[in-house]
Amino acid sequence: MNSPINFITRLLGRYNTGTSQPGGKKSATATSGFTLIEILIVIAIMGTLSAIAMPYFTYYIQVVKEKKVLIDMRMLEKEINNFHDTYDRYPKDLDEIGLGDMKDAWGNPYRYLPVEGTPKGKLRKNLSMVPVNDDFDLYSMGPDGKTASPFTAKHSRDDIVRANNGQYLGPVSEY
Repeated sequence: MNSPINFITRLLGRYNTGTSQPGGKKSATATSGFTLIEILIVIAIMGTLSAIAMPYFTYYIQVVKEKKVLIDMRMLEKEINNFHDTYDRYPKDLDEIGLGDMKDAWGNPYRYLPVEGTPKGKLRKNLSMVPVNDDFDLYSMGPDGKTASPFTAKHSRDDIVRANNGQYLGPVSEY
């Protein structure tokens, strides 16, 4: 019986037609399993697909972490402003509003500095070396966990910052 299924099965090498029974008759028995070549081809295809997908996956993980930090920082900014509206001053630190133990997506604590009472050298500065906020600095140290006051510093380029008194919130590299 020559059906398309028998033809395909023989083509793939899974149909053994070479065994002889006593009396000269050939038996048709199907073999089970995959050949080594088929398994290697599947592994090669899976490896290629994962090599293509991995950079995209890590990029999107980074984007999601940045979005989480942006949302957290907007919430922190709101709580700091609520504190200011209630007490007519900015908190000394994040512990004063009960959020001092908050960590960013990379496990680093958020940084907060009120402009009033903070030495000028510690405040965040833009590319022209001018402080970026008049009220308070709020930032995340980014994936590397390192920072420096001026935005021109190498360690500041991946920081997520609040600048222009809250009009800008994002990476230093895009400011």
